[in-house]
Amino acid sequence: MAHVEPLRALHYDPAVAGPLQNLAAPPYDVIDPEQRAELAARSPHNVVAIDLPEDPAGGDRYAHAAALLEQWRTEGAVVQDDEPALWAIVQDYTGPDGRTLTRNGFFARVRVEDYGPGTIRPHERTHPGPKEDRLRLTRATRANLSPIFSLYSDSDLAAWRALEPATQTEAPFGDVTEADGTRNRLWRIADPDAIARVQAAIADAELLIADGHHRYETARVYADEIGGEGTHRYVLMCLVALQDEGLTVFPTHRLVTGLKGDDAKIEALTKTLEECFEIEPVEPDDLVPPGEGDGTIQMGYMDSHFRRAFRLTLKDQAIADQALPDMPEPYRRLDTAVLEALVLTGPLGLSEDDISHLNGLGYARSFEEARELVDSGAFDAGFFLRGIPVRQIQEIAAAGVNMPPKSTYFFPKVPTGLLFNSLNDPE
Repeated sequence: MAHVEPLRALHYDPAVAGPLQNLAAPPYDVIDPEQRAELAARSPHNVVAIDLPEDPAGGDRYAHAAALLEQWRTEGAVVQDDEPALWAIVQDYTGPDGRTLTRNGFFARVRVEDYGPGTIRPHERTHPGPKEDRLRLTRATRANLSPIFSLYSDSDLAAWRALEPATQTEAPFGDVTEADGTRNRLWRIADPDAIARVQAAIADAELLIADGHHRYETARVYADEIGGEGTHRYVLMCLVALQDEGLTVFPTHRLVTGLKGDDAKIEALTKTLEECFEIEPVEPDDLVPPGEGDGTIQMGYMDSHFRRAFRLTLKDQAIADQALPDMPEPYRRLDTAVLEALVLTGPLGLSEDDISHLNGLGYARSFEEARELVDSGAFDAGFFLRGIPVRQIQEIAAAGVNMPPKSTYFFPKVPTGLLFNSLNDPE
């Protein structure tokens, strides 16, 4: 079972650092240079200064992040709790599909374990580059600066019910509204009875990493590097119940290059699509098939030359079974897996290394962005995908295999800067 505990969190002191609204930021991997500059301008204590560091003097950026975090602690802008607590988070948001929802979760520290049944499972393959970056930052700062987002099963929502009263009767510690309108409210809950009820509710829980695989794998490497026991054996997580009504999963669309001027590749792609899929013309606004994946492999397709929209429906599940003979049944019903096996590594000729390093492949999380990138010719073609049901994600993880990278888009993200977790303090 996963070991979930309250933590002596590092956090901003608003009396010194200012309101949390000016200090938090999106996760590092979705921030472009322009947004980083805008966030840094909000406050000299904005978290991007340490989570996405840049040394103005041109020195080592990781050492700069460590020095800056230590400076913030010295001046009291960042403080550490004397006693452990859980931190409840309520996120009110409007999803990419236009629905207004609320997702409830809580922050805790979780003991770092090897992936496996009954403890912690991944659900996607990872890229090597981000892991090296996060490891160097962790070594320098000796802290988790951003949380991992994980899921657990709790059919009665007992863990959240133990925390919910505080969110209804107490003022939040922090309140952050993001650019997309997502409102994040945070409560510190140190009540021993509430904590005990949460731990009892998830005592047998297996955790499924939804977002932050690179950070978790970094935490495993770092814990083993240090060795022995201590706070370095734990990692900061935001935990949400699989049964939470606000938990939603959206797609990440696939974009490809390398078709223009390559008649042989275009011909091979056309042949594969015609042999494997029923092809139906649709309106461009209908490129994304309706609903979640239901076991029928289906996706939209459009290229930048003709700009005609089509819906692709796999002719027979046996085609996917033959292409993925060694994979478990839930994986063979996954749109992204079938697309990768039949098309990306087939007629498009992408290798595992190409996919890992985005050679000839790109991603877009919104339909509008994906369509614009194809319409503009920035990419030669796009495959427009549906969201994956949470149930299918569980089934694939339970089968012990990982999805292709960027198969899921859990929205909203969990902001960085709400809490930090020190890895350098004695137990």
